[in-house]
Amino acid sequence: MRLALGVSYNGQAYQGWQSQPSGQTVQDQLEQALAQFSTVPIGTLCAGRTDAGVHGLMQVVHFDTELQREPFSWVRGTNRFLPPDIAVQWAQPVPDSFHARASAVARRYAYVLLESPVRPSIEAGRVGWVFRPLDEAAMREAADHLLGEHDFSSFRASACQALTPVKTMKRIAIARRGAYWRFDFEADAFLHHMIRNFMGCLVAVGQGLQPPGWMREVLLARRRDVAAPTFAPDGLYFLGPVYEDHWGLPQRTAAYDGLP
Repeated sequence: MRLALGVSYNGQAYQGWQSQPSGQTVQDQLEQALAQFSTVPIGTLCAGRTDAGVHGLMQVVHFDTELQREPFSWVRGTNRFLPPDIAVQWAQPVPDSFHARASAVARRYAYVLLESPVRPSIEAGRVGWVFRPLDEAAMREAADHLLGEHDFSSFRASACQALTPVKTMKRIAIARRGAYWRFDFEADAFLHHMIRNFMGCLVAVGQGLQPPGWMREVLLARRRDVAAPTFAPDGLYFLGPVYEDHWGLPQRTAAYDGLP
């Protein structure tokens, strides 16, 4: 049987998603919990790897197992062995043709940013921070240059393993609630550090350090060294993959309701 899980996590304590020898990754913690619950080793494949310090509201994984359990048992049983900052939100049997990564038609991220003269305290590690005021109209104009299919080499980390830098940005939304900004991004796929590099440039425009049209110049240059420095991972959230309706998988979890 192939099973899909929706997993949420606070990424502050972990070295990203992907398994590492240290064992201090979200994937390592999840697979250890699954093994304890099922009493057999279980390897998972995810919809999208996240970096150290990045959070996940609905990471989706799949794995194959011969163990027959009700979906709610997989949720409660696995959560019993997970640390408090990681939780399985749902479990659902899927056809063998489903693949957490390959079946996704898009991926969604959000970046939450605090604009305040004082650094975050309670929200430390869960929001990015700027102390200079941001110009929403300028950032929206700059973001428009990123929409559509482009070569995003200027926003790609040197360690990126993607086969091509060409991706399609489907949506960028910018909204403000009090002192908090929220930037939403949806694309067919993302490059390593792509959103954090977007954020560095958007903040530079929002603070008036660069004009909105500079974003297009950065994009067309296809050189990482012309863009702004990579922004902090603290406020970055993987909202989850987008699947076609026929798979019947959840599109959101309760964790969404707590995000500004």
